[in-house]
Amino acid sequence: MFKFLTSLFRKKADSVDSFLMYPEGKRYYRETHSIRRTNIDEDAIKIINRLNKFRYKAYLVGGGVRDLLMGKRPKDFDIVTSATPNQIKRVFNNCRIIGKRFKIVHIIFKGKIIEVSTFRSLPEHRLEKHKAENDYLIKRDNSFGTAKEDAARRDFTINSLFYDPKNDSILDYVGGFDDIQKKIVRVIGDPDISFKEDPVRMLRAVKFSVLLGLDIEKKTKLAIKKNRLEMEKSSSARLLEEYNKMFRTWKTSQIFQGLAENFLFEVLFKELVDKLKKNDPEWREHFLETPLGKRLVITDQLLSAREEMTPAIFYSLIFYDLVSDIFSSDEGHLAHNIKDALQPVFERMGIPKREQDNLVKVFISQPRFLVTDDERERQNTFFKKKDYFYDAFMVYKIVALSENNEAAVQSAFFWEISLRQRPKPDSHQFGQQNRKKEKKRPPRKKMRGGRGPHPGRNPNGQDQGSDSESRGNQNQPDSDTPREPRDQNPRRPEKPPADDSED
Repeated sequence: MFKFLTSLFRKKADSVDSFLMYPEGKRYYRETHSIRRTNIDEDAIKIINRLNKFRYKAYLVGGGVRDLLMGKRPKDFDIVTSATPNQIKRVFNNCRIIGKRFKIVHIIFKGKIIEVSTFRSLPEHRLEKHKAENDYLIKRDNSFGTAKEDAARRDFTINSLFYDPKNDSILDYVGGFDDIQKKIVRVIGDPDISFKEDPVRMLRAVKFSVLLGLDIEKKTKLAIKKNRLEMEKSSSARLLEEYNKMFRTWKTSQIFQGLAENFLFEVLFKELVDKLKKNDPEWREHFLETPLGKRLVITDQLLSAREEMTPAIFYSLIFYDLVSDIFSSDEGHLAHNIKDALQPVFERMGIPKREQDNLVKVFISQPRFLVTDDERERQNTFFKKKDYFYDAFMVYKIVALSENNEAAVQSAFFWEISLRQRPKPDSHQFGQQNRKKEKKRPPRKKMRGGRGPHPGRNPNGQDQGSDSESRGNQNQPDSDTPREPRDQNPRRPEKPPADDSED
């Protein structure tokens, strides 16, 4: 009889509660945590208050709560609510519904967007018996749920905390508050299933551990090594997005070292492993001493010194060992050989054609920097005007510094003296498919009835600009007077942005 009664109150293996440390939610009030409203975006608080006014639950969630607890400045503030996207739209006029896999709402303010999502339910397979041969990759995620279900389906405990501004409390279902205090990255639920649902979580676990100074929990770490080949199922666009975020952290070299130590590098950049093994069989433990590691360390140093680095520069440095032997070879055409060497990695990683062409141009340009003759000044000036020149030069300079090549460093100084070219405005949107195309001016229509008046003259045939010139317009510069040069120093980042929350 006693066994029967106790079984009624025991957590069921196939219930949401089995994934939660605190099924009813544990509250941490103002006196036990460091989050204060003054550190939260006022508009985010207004959104939550308005949703509460319409009797919907709403909390601050994810990376914003995590960063505030760790004394960091959040990059953005995400909100989760019991209201569906259509209900949110009825409450706010300044919003739009986006997304295919899971619909979310962007509430638009002047100069910023705050993301609001609906509580999601736990995937159905989480409540079934785990089978190793099953494919758990999440392709659709459109089921709404409760607050506890939303907490249970997130990636890591540190990203699953809710902040309630009504009473300045933190609502914790999964033990994330304690894990932040212990400085641990831990997966919610079974890490084997979690990583099969979304393999990119393995990469994010390494990234969080480096950026936030956390240790990966032992069970999570073992699961990363066990399930590392699942990374091959990840969306190439999603991975490119994650890489681009890494490149803005000023800690790319350390993150890549973490990827190597956790056996992910050889899956994500498999074409490079043979080169690394050739130089050092123990490359995984000595990653920062490998040629690639040295290049990334120097790049992070230049970023911290306020130099600007585009994603194309990082990808060129990563792929450099695949084409370095071609520069000293006399066989075949340089451009053709570089394309052949890079094409397999381009196709596997899903790099768009436009970015492929730019990277090839960067590599083709490398031998050009060795030419510093004054007699070729006109050709050098023409070369500097190329839209890929800045990326190509930075790659040449970083490689020269990493190899401690004095002659190449001197050549870099020659080119850098006059280098004041800004990278292209869209150079940081590497791999983004929906770029706005430049509008072409429509061809001028021919006027019927013979030749019309000259566009610079009035109908009487007099020059329209002559009157203004005769009045002595002093503000217009003379054609022979040189204009003031624009400040063409590359835009410099103020600081590395805080990392994102769970996607």
